[in-house]
Amino acid sequence: MKKNLILIGIFAVLIFGLAIFTGCAKKKTVVADGSAQEQKVAAEQTGDTTADTTREQSAKMRAAAIAATVRDINFDFDKSNIRPDAREILKSNADVFLKNSASTIAIEGYCDERGTAEYNMALGQKRAQEAKKYLLNLGIKESKMKTISYGEERPLDPGHDEEAWAMNRRAHFVATP
Repeated sequence: MKKNLILIGIFAVLIFGLAIFTGCAKKKTVVADGSAQEQKVAAEQTGDTTADTTREQSAKMRAAAIAATVRDINFDFDKSNIRPDAREILKSNADVFLKNSASTIAIEGYCDERGTAEYNMALGQKRAQEAKKYLLNLGIKESKMKTISYGEERPLDPGHDEEAWAMNRRAHFVATP
């Protein structure tokens, strides 16, 4: 019996020692383009950040250009189906998104203030999903799009009349390069 305990103890120490000495596998870094890596290191050493600043400014300019050309679509009261006028807007938006294929698109669904908060969140999500489906059929990759509902939380027009409500029943598109 004592001999078995000694063997088990030695075996446990051996396993523990192997586990400590072998450790975890280290990740190897893969450099896809050595020249780009060398340029970045050289820029960091010399304090030159103009390349990064230029890329950031270019991305901001592209985002502003996309935002200026992309339009919201509106929905009828208590509906999530795409109206005929919205189809034309979505086709135009899809052209912009296809030209800027590096962009990701957030589709935000909104409602007017009527109805409960829970109902409006669900309706806003349905509106965003319908817009996403339509863009998907126009050739935009699903992996580039995400949907979110704000319900009645962020009204475009804070008024309390039919004109304000009609503006607030919408899907808004935010493209980020």
